[in-house]
Amino acid sequence: MSNSNTSPSATQQSSAQKQDKSDAGYAKDLKPRHIQMIAIGGSIGTGLFLGAGGRLAQGGAGLAIAYAVCGIFAFLMVRALGELAIRRPSSGAFVSYAREFLGEKGAYVTGWLFFLDWSVTVMADITAVAVYFHYWKAFQGVPQWLIALCALALVFVLNLLSVKMFGEAEFWFAAIKVATIIAFMVIAIWAIVTGAPVGDAHAGVANITDNGGLFPNGIAPVFALTLGVVFAFGGTEMVGVAAGEAKDAGKVLPKAINSMIIRIFVFYVGSVVLMALVLPYAAYSSNESPFVTFFSGIGIPHAGDVIQVVVLTAALSSLNAGLYSTGRTLRSLAVAGSGPKFAARMNKHHVPYGGIIITSALGLIGVVMNAVLPADAFEIVMNLAGIGIAGTWAAILVTHLAFLKKVKAGEETRPDYRMPGAPYTNYISLIFFAVVVLSNLNSAAGRWTLAMFVVVIIAMVAGWFYVRGRINGDLMDEMLDDNGNDVPDVLETTEVPGK
Repeated sequence: MSNSNTSPSATQQSSAQKQDKSDAGYAKDLKPRHIQMIAIGGSIGTGLFLGAGGRLAQGGAGLAIAYAVCGIFAFLMVRALGELAIRRPSSGAFVSYAREFLGEKGAYVTGWLFFLDWSVTVMADITAVAVYFHYWKAFQGVPQWLIALCALALVFVLNLLSVKMFGEAEFWFAAIKVATIIAFMVIAIWAIVTGAPVGDAHAGVANITDNGGLFPNGIAPVFALTLGVVFAFGGTEMVGVAAGEAKDAGKVLPKAINSMIIRIFVFYVGSVVLMALVLPYAAYSSNESPFVTFFSGIGIPHAGDVIQVVVLTAALSSLNAGLYSTGRTLRSLAVAGSGPKFAARMNKHHVPYGGIIITSALGLIGVVMNAVLPADAFEIVMNLAGIGIAGTWAAILVTHLAFLKKVKAGEETRPDYRMPGAPYTNYISLIFFAVVVLSNLNSAAGRWTLAMFVVVIIAMVAGWFYVRGRINGDLMDEMLDDNGNDVPDVLETTEVPGK
């Protein structure tokens, strides 16, 4: 598409904006450094710090290829979202964009898929925190569910304070994660070059060549693990949500998004390759972070303990982001009438506390799972979250296609920052995500996950028929100037639709 697609209405759009009424009441308190670190933190989380260990044990070094492929498609999705977000930053993000280009039904599907994704991810994150604490003997006697509950309560309180507090916490969480991965990569490269002993092995290419090569158990296990890899990239879309509360989003977003592809290949693919080189794939486990496995094996006193603290902050970071994003998504749905009215409420700090409380309440299901199925809780919720992520990303790509259709009709103008290769890359990405979801049919656990997702879809369809009668109609305001002046019917920060 080119900028030649213009018309009087499209030209008018370039100098004015629409505003989603659900964006009313938010504070623009996220600074450029917050946005940069949210983009980093969103793409580095529990999926790498904990999930990579179990996936390496099953798939071997070939897992790095799965990370690379999924990373490319994650980047394309974020570029599509970035194009929409730069055009009109919104805390409702892809829900608001779906509302504008697909209507309320599209916003409903997109919002609830995203809510499924992150509410289940919250369960995965509190499970990860509990697993991490059991690394230390002092906590092994503490029930896993109790640790999970404490983690949920801590981050819940943090999210209620203010968006500035959230941004500051996420900045430092992400900084710690990045510093840890860089330290791991430097020490791992040193170990490989020198052939240093790591546990019962010596770092080097032999850990791959002498243990079955890239695919020790065949290609099929790596293919089956792809959904878990998609889960690892869940959170990359967070930068779109944060754009609605960012200063100078148009300047900050392109830099944050463009650097994402570098981070994906350096941090994710690079880390997995190094993990495969420093230890045999069978040395890793789903019950321990691969970073802890490595640092515990190189002989540096207390290195494992230090890294365990770091991966603990990674899980808390992801949990922090989950409550932040779902609270705002639920509010966007609630203002439209397609979500619980309580979710529309905001406190004096401009925080949508209603949605955050609802997500935290659902997080208690994860606490129960940690009490009933402590050994399997993480894998169960990770797979279900992976489907939710793939569904959310697909909805973003479909929304972007609807936007491109309006561009072609001369009703919209594409910003200078664009998704490369669109619309063809949209279609290729959609096919890829469909194949990834269907790959679950190859395993018993995957079939159970798909069965659970079918139940979710049925519930969503039933929910639509329940709420469609109270949908508030078109929430997109008439044309506003670039300063957002003359916004009609702006909601009060504590107003609830229908009350």
